[in-house]
Amino acid sequence: MDALRYPAWLGLLLGFAAAGGYAQDYPAKPIRVIVAFTPGGTSDIVGRLVAQKLTATFGQQAIVDNRPGAGGAIGNEIAAKAPPDGYTLVIGHIGTLAVNPTLFAKLPYDPVKDFQPITLISKAASIMVVHPSLPVTSVKEYIALAKARPGALAYGSPGNGSAGHLLMGYFSMAAKIELLHVPYKGTAPALIDLIAGQTSAVFTGIPGILPHVKAGRLRVIGVSTAKRVDSLPDVPTVAESGLPGFDVTQWWGVLAPAGTPLPIVTKLNETLGTALRSGDLRTRLAATGAEPTPSTPDEFHAFIKSEIARWAPVIRASGAKPG
Repeated sequence: MDALRYPAWLGLLLGFAAAGGYAQDYPAKPIRVIVAFTPGGTSDIVGRLVAQKLTATFGQQAIVDNRPGAGGAIGNEIAAKAPPDGYTLVIGHIGTLAVNPTLFAKLPYDPVKDFQPITLISKAASIMVVHPSLPVTSVKEYIALAKARPGALAYGSPGNGSAGHLLMGYFSMAAKIELLHVPYKGTAPALIDLIAGQTSAVFTGIPGILPHVKAGRLRVIGVSTAKRVDSLPDVPTVAESGLPGFDVTQWWGVLAPAGTPLPIVTKLNETLGTALRSGDLRTRLAATGAEPTPSTPDEFHAFIKSEIARWAPVIRASGAKPG
């Protein structure tokens, strides 16, 4: 029996060697990319761009799997409980990773402990858009109309407690106006009703809504960040429009289940990081109005924790509850 014993460090070394060999063969089958929202929204657009890049790079199909519901909690729970083998990834979002931990009294996943961050993908300003029939062309005019008709202007969001809900709630508190919230099950259905004139406004990420603005179906009146965005240089920020200090950015990233082997994490991070710094993924994201933001896994991990701390007091003050 003594001949079969070996030091603990040797076992650890053998484990690393096995994981390294596994990473060399990775991926040997299709990769599932979970998007915790409906097709057509910004998270879906980001997920499909990531999946296309992984498919082109690895020669294995990366398939987007939309799992909407409960503010993204359903899709993230599925991802958190998936085998940590690199074949299940999830598109993380400010809502699912930074908002939900405070919004839900009991969340079926822990955004810090249950995931292995791969990289931040992009950040984007949100834009406030209204139906063209609404008699406003600026944030100032929208605020004035809301004050003249308290509680009468309805706005849509991807759901109770979603980033879009909290952003508009934050806006209404800052502007001291009363609006009517209409929650939907995702960005796409909220946009459908806005385009149809059923609601007055939506505050959401640029990538999913820019085509509707360019087509004239919606009118953009404000940008959520402190600075104007390159894709809409003539649109003033909300801060410029009478609410100084207003500055909110949405963001997206890629994560794997906790315990995914480090060599696979590194391979995914390097692949996506290269494409985000100088490749076609960077170009395609920038074309949608998003800012590519590659990071290390550790940087992304620290960023998630900082965002949870930032949004917690805002959520508590808003009184938002999950739908």
